[in-house]
Amino acid sequence: MSALTAVSAAPSPHSREPRLSIIIPVYNEEANIAPLMQRLFEVAHGLPYSFEVLAIDDGSTDGSFKALEREIATHPELKVVRFRRNYGQTAAMMADIDYARGEILVSLDADMQNDPADIPRLLETLDKGYDVVSGWRVNSKDARLRRTLISRAANRIISRVSGVRLNDYGCTLKAYRSDVLRGVRLYGEMHRFIPIYASWMGARVTELPVGHHPRIRGVSKYGLERVVKVVLDMMVVKFLDRYFVKPIYVFGGVGLASIACGFLSLSGALYHKFVHGISLIQTPLPLLSALCVMLGTTSILMGLLAEMLVRTYFESQHRPAYSVRDVLSSGR
Repeated sequence: MSALTAVSAAPSPHSREPRLSIIIPVYNEEANIAPLMQRLFEVAHGLPYSFEVLAIDDGSTDGSFKALEREIATHPELKVVRFRRNYGQTAAMMADIDYARGEILVSLDADMQNDPADIPRLLETLDKGYDVVSGWRVNSKDARLRRTLISRAANRIISRVSGVRLNDYGCTLKAYRSDVLRGVRLYGEMHRFIPIYASWMGARVTELPVGHHPRIRGVSKYGLERVVKVVLDMMVVKFLDRYFVKPIYVFGGVGLASIACGFLSLSGALYHKFVHGISLIQTPLPLLSALCVMLGTTSILMGLLAEMLVRTYFESQHRPAYSVRDVLSSGR
């Protein structure tokens, strides 16, 4: 059976590794832990294959870790990883991915706003040949200003810049095939860009409407300032996608443009001197010319340095500059 159609197959009863890893970043959600685990395990035990639940306690300052400890006694499939301090949701998601053992990963928030009942639908959609299924909170219960204006605007900007058309990048409820996440390293607020990384690696990405509930317990950790961080992180992601392997293109391009501006400024200064008799010291154009040439030369040198760093990175990490989906052979 193809690896792309193996999601729904039941595991061997002697399988030691879980087929599914449900990953949950947790930060100060003490009141939500017990009801979340009860609902989540009700759904998970109804699935046709083995699973694990991996919770990352992102340095919670309330009783979240104690609440997770109590749940382990009831649910042996639960594993808890505790950070020494709060590193943020992206770091928690990265740790979830690193510790997860399943072929399929499903992520959801710990605030009870994502509905675990949507997990079977995500897996069914994944089984249709997709590598990433992203949840879409069609009827989001978040604050109306953030939902209708800022969040939608940010989603449109990200979709346009990345070329991956999704309506809701902020929804944590997603399903992934673990192989599309190999080699992915996340920083800043980049956890929401996982579908973009996967798509750029050739993964098939789709979106599925999912339920969304209003927060009943606890306090939201999301503020409007995150939108700015997300847009800035999107610029970094786009830069890395287009120029990570050939940074000289961007640094060299800026450098050549700057040097060209320098020569244009110098030409203008000489024109004013010989045609209009204006001394070079009476115009800022010579200074501007020298500044542009120095800036351009520095930019090109930075590009060459970046090229050496990229080559050192690939060779030291033994990382190929390509990604293979399938290999076919006649067996001879």
